[in-house]
Amino acid sequence: MVSTYMIVYDLENRTESYEPLLNALRKLGALHVLYSKWVLKTNYSAVQLRDHLRQFVESGDKLLVVGLTGEAAWTSLFVPNDDFKQAFAA
Repeated sequence: MVSTYMIVYDLENRTESYEPLLNALRKLGALHVLYSKWVLKTNYSAVQLRDHLRQFVESGDKLLVVGLTGEAAWTSLFVPNDDFKQAFAA
């Protein structure tokens, strides 16, 4: 079953580059909508996503994967409105 998730992170005291996490999110097809917020439509569960992405964060970093209902409202994102709307399309 395909679900849509918001993935949010706070990377604290980075000793390594952000790039491994960002590349992993891009490889999954996630849409970068705000600084540390991405939206992803996938067959994975929230737990599976968390478990996959945790290898790219360090101890002390924060990672949150939240299922979305399809209802959204916004004013300005990093991506065009149509791209964000497509993330919620059935």
